[in-house]
Amino acid sequence: MRAIVMDRFGGPEVLRAADMPVPKPTEHDVLVQVTYAAVNPVDWKIREGELKDALPHQFPLIPGWDMSGIVIAVGTDVSLWKPNDRVYAYCRKPVVQMGAYAEFITLPETQVARMPKNLGFRDAAVIPLCALTAWQALFDVAHLQPNETILIHAGAGGVGSFAIQLAHNLGAGVITTASLRNHELVRSLGAMHAIDYSREDIAKSTRAVTAQGVDVVFDLIGGEVQEKSFAALKPGGRLVSALSMPDAALAAKYSVTPLQVFAAPNVPQLTELATQFDDGRLKIPMIREYDLKDAAAAQSLSQTGHVQGKIVLKVK
Repeated sequence: MRAIVMDRFGGPEVLRAADMPVPKPTEHDVLVQVTYAAVNPVDWKIREGELKDALPHQFPLIPGWDMSGIVIAVGTDVSLWKPNDRVYAYCRKPVVQMGAYAEFITLPETQVARMPKNLGFRDAAVIPLCALTAWQALFDVAHLQPNETILIHAGAGGVGSFAIQLAHNLGAGVITTASLRNHELVRSLGAMHAIDYSREDIAKSTRAVTAQGVDVVFDLIGGEVQEKSFAALKPGGRLVSALSMPDAALAAKYSVTPLQVFAAPNVPQLTELATQFDDGRLKIPMIREYDLKDAAAAQSLSQTGHVQGKIVLKVK
């Protein structure tokens, strides 16, 4: 099968096209022919070795944690799926090695979900990791409530665009950061106010909208932006980061709760998300498409940190 493989950590140049054996499903696995694979920041972080101490891995390594495709074969004990079923999945495995940048992938039958009925393969592929990260951060970790206010960073990106919609649909007030050119986009997703992070003071601009500060900050940037976000929270608020645990000393200084999210595969949540896409409550962000062979260029674009929406690789 065609695949993108890396034999060592490094820059985009370590990604190479290769002909790899088609994986064989165990009795509890499904074999999926991948149609599209999404490109996420975690892919290039793995490539560069940033997560080598946190995630077990083996070389040669096929990247990719998001995919949509068609079930080709099932293991002897599989009861949930049959050939030709259209599925999508967050493909994170206990050992990082056999990912979605390939024509075929095996996954446990309990890790794949039925695709939204009204979406094509390209649109479905961008959902799992980003939408699950947003869902789990807002609802499972921060426990966002209706009528609360939330500041979501990087609202025009993959995770941010889903987070805005989920929070808005819940009934929360949404403030977001985005470059000026993306303000119209984030407002169309449900943000009541957008902050130009390159020109405005985040805390002052947030408190100009809600004087007491927000109940929740969802950080997707880290660093200085995360540090400045503490001052945007009201006492007793929650700062949840998808990057690292927020600083405990700053959390104590501002009397807020520091939280972290690292999305886990969750089929019931993917099933509910599919329903929300099908009934129109959620929309797909802008997508940039590359061919599988151009995975290095796609990851390089992702690494700039200025992508509107999502990036996908066309596999089939």
